[in-house]
Amino acid sequence: MDEGQVRRRGRFSFIGEVYNELTRVTWPDRNTTFRLTLLVIAVATVMGVFLGLIWDTILTEVVERLFLEDGSGRLAFDGDVGIQA
Repeated sequence: MDEGQVRRRGRFSFIGEVYNELTRVTWPDRNTTFRLTLLVIAVATVMGVFLGLIWDTILTEVVERLFLEDGSGRLAFDGDVGIQA
């Protein structure tokens, strides 16, 4: 056998082994799949709300207080920033 035939045989045996393993998998039933899908959607929604609303609001407030206020209660970059038109 030449090298090309060995490669083809290797590919086909790999595909056969994959198929063999997939026949041994215990697949979840429809009810379990539905419940786990709802769980994933719920966790993704909660994390999206947390990261998008709460965390972003807190981080914005921290950055504004630490870096943008000049002590007088107004933002340090309001008004004249030294650029003449």
